[in-house]
Amino acid sequence: MTADLFEDDVDLAALAEDLQSDDPQRRRVSVLALSDSGDPEASKLLLSVVRDPDPGVRRQVALGLGTFGGPGDAEGLVALLRDADPGVSQAAAEGLCEIKDADAAPVLVAGLTDASPFVRASLLRGLKELRSALALGPALQALQDEDTEVRIQAVGVIGYLKREDAVPALQAAARDPDPHVRRTAISALGFSRLAGGVATLVRGLADNAWSVREAAAEALGYTKVEGFDPAPLVAALDDAFWQVRLKAVRSLAQLGVREAAPHIARNLDHPEPNLRKEAANGLGHLAHPDTRDILNQAATDPDADVRKNARWALSRLGAA
Repeated sequence: MTADLFEDDVDLAALAEDLQSDDPQRRRVSVLALSDSGDPEASKLLLSVVRDPDPGVRRQVALGLGTFGGPGDAEGLVALLRDADPGVSQAAAEGLCEIKDADAAPVLVAGLTDASPFVRASLLRGLKELRSALALGPALQALQDEDTEVRIQAVGVIGYLKREDAVPALQAAARDPDPHVRRTAISALGFSRLAGGVATLVRGLADNAWSVREAAAEALGYTKVEGFDPAPLVAALDDAFWQVRLKAVRSLAQLGVREAAPHIARNLDHPEPNLRKEAANGLGHLAHPDTRDILNQAATDPDADVRKNARWALSRLGAA
């Protein structure tokens, strides 16, 4: 018997029968129908075929288990994560990120001793979404992993937990030899909005990798601390990379640092239109009267978005 994928009422018995078919296409259709059914019993049927001989079936099983997302489904996904077929293992990694049941955390933590860096990184990525306190200890250990991607995902887990006692670990990760890890640590400190990380964010503005400086400039805009000295962020407006300048402009505007307005205004002459647009927008938020003349010039900029933001900034000055 062949199940109809488009039927409203799902016949689990028929779908279970199709899972035993010699035709891999029929088995794949059955897996799709089970995945879409939302029936908890369908999850058990999917788990029964994680070892199907066809990689296409196993891939669909991985994607389907992620839609159910219980601890048992997590066990199946961990098994598929170790699949020899890269399409299957990648689908399992994606499925793990769909799991939102915190009870699945022990299953993922248990797999972190796997010899494969891909498996370890994927499990940490899934744990990040669960925001389980059980993940903190293993994530802290994973910061010492020899694999860069594993360390990046470990930083993500720690950052999502937003715990003050984890700030020292993120500060240490911000000194990692790999710039991708440092950037992730800086972003995590900004995401957590914990006051203890501000000094590390400021140091990040002087990192030798522009991507880290960019992340630091952005993160500082989300960290409002009494007595914060904006001078390093103002200095970032002269960075060699326009991407860093852009994030510095945005953060200074978010923080309401009005004394930075004349420094931001200098970037209205920069050749990169995205930076000029952000500078005009930032000046509108700060509404500093000393920037009126340069905003009038920006209102005739060759880029339409720059002109639009400059006119808006001028309207804000009129209301200031």
